[in-house]
Amino acid sequence: MHKLFIKTAALTGALSVALGAFAAHGLKDLLAAENLQVFETAVRYQFYHVFALLAAGILYKEFPVRPMKMAGILFMTGMVLFSGSLYLLCYVKHQGLPLNWVGAVTPFGGAAFIAGWVLLFVAVLKRH
Repeated sequence: MHKLFIKTAALTGALSVALGAFAAHGLKDLLAAENLQVFETAVRYQFYHVFALLAAGILYKEFPVRPMKMAGILFMTGMVLFSGSLYLLCYVKHQGLPLNWVGAVTPFGGAAFIAGWVLLFVAVLKRH
């Protein structure tokens, strides 16, 4: 499982850099300032949690307990739900689509991030 976390962190890290560059250069003149800020928030939180997922992958070898596995899974879930919903929300708003409910998914991603951090803590506690 630790290799999956590390591989996923590497790929989502590359994606974060690419999306950040795309926002800075390709979307700057295309999106409204508010939507660009939302997009940048999505990139930022995705990138923060690349490091969390990488840590979970590395730490899983030393702390191979269920909470560490769940922490990694929750970090990945959070990236999809939190950042993914914000990316989609920017697209929906830019296209003028009536799908504003997409933003209601974001807090579930945030909750997954928080739970992942708590489980990372629990995993280290369980080992000692």
